[in-house]
Amino acid sequence: MPAYLDHASTTPLHPAARSALLAALDEGWADPARLYREGRRARMLLDAARETVAGVLGARTDEVSFCSSGTTAAHLAILGTAAARRRAGDLVLVSAVEHSSVLHAAERHERAGGRMRTVDVDRYGRVDPAGCAPPAGTALVSVQHANHEVGTVQPVAAVAAVAHAAGVPLHTDAAMTVGRLPVDINALGADLLTASAHKFGGPAGVGLLVVRAGTRWANPMPADEREAGRASGFPNLPAIVAAAAALHARAGELAAERERLGALTTELRARLPALIDDVELLGDPDPAGRLPNLLAFSCLYVAGEVLLGELDRAGIAVSSGSSCTSDSLTPSHVLVAMGALSHGNVRVSFGRDSAAADLTTLLNVLPGAVTVTRERAGAVGL
Repeated sequence: MPAYLDHASTTPLHPAARSALLAALDEGWADPARLYREGRRARMLLDAARETVAGVLGARTDEVSFCSSGTTAAHLAILGTAAARRRAGDLVLVSAVEHSSVLHAAERHERAGGRMRTVDVDRYGRVDPAGCAPPAGTALVSVQHANHEVGTVQPVAAVAAVAHAAGVPLHTDAAMTVGRLPVDINALGADLLTASAHKFGGPAGVGLLVVRAGTRWANPMPADEREAGRASGFPNLPAIVAAAAALHARAGELAAERERLGALTTELRARLPALIDDVELLGDPDPAGRLPNLLAFSCLYVAGEVLLGELDRAGIAVSSGSSCTSDSLTPSHVLVAMGALSHGNVRVSFGRDSAAADLTTLLNVLPGAVTVTRERAGAVGL
């Protein structure tokens, strides 16, 4: 029976999102900026979606904007803050394990004449808050809430305290945690927060950008009147409504899902070393320090892409290598920064639809798939 175990990449549409999407296709097709009846109806749906998202994330409604993707939201957060704080400084400080969307934005800032610097992480992929202390001339610090490849949760609140002591705002990429962990922007102390709807059961094409009141930010793109001037273009209102519905539904499911999926991940972590020789488990071994639904591991003498092919033939979908650049042969920058084995990497991520049977299927197939992959590489018996 097929087992989809790549929910960290994208997860199926939540039933609540599907219902909301279908309803909004009929009710929310008009331009919410118009004053006639259909436009007012669309505006009510947009305002309700914004209020829902703000309530779940602990933000004000005027702090929440919708854009075309989580990647776009991250780009706007980084480049918009850097542009607005140009007089305060030109350095963007990011952790070495950020998602490529954050790193690419920081690199764009650097190519435009600014500066970029990365903060090292430990063997679990976690930053030391003290190491995130911004030097003079820093425009922004960006540290993700949890890592997209190994699941390690970052000490965002402590990093925020260090950044704020120097008068520098903090952005956190919460794409991996929104809908999986309780996320409150006030508790995190972040000034900017970004996330992506398709990660928590909403449709693709909706990004969340939260800019706290009082944070200096200027749109780095051409001006647009929509979304308080933060995001350009006609909003995909049905998708936005569905994203808000998914987020609200996930908030009510979190406690039970964290326990259930955490048990699957813990069992996988416990059984892998006994089933496969020369396997390295990645991320924090303490459940309190990692995402409940994700486990990454590396197998010596294994090509990750070949192993994925073997698993795919058995009906099992997982990811390998750098999850944000899977079409590249470049080793994962996350694993390199951690000093971990960067080949033969597999990321297993459970989701709302995952069951114990999926774990059983994986554990039954994986040892043989690893053996076959090693045999093809001539590594058996080494």
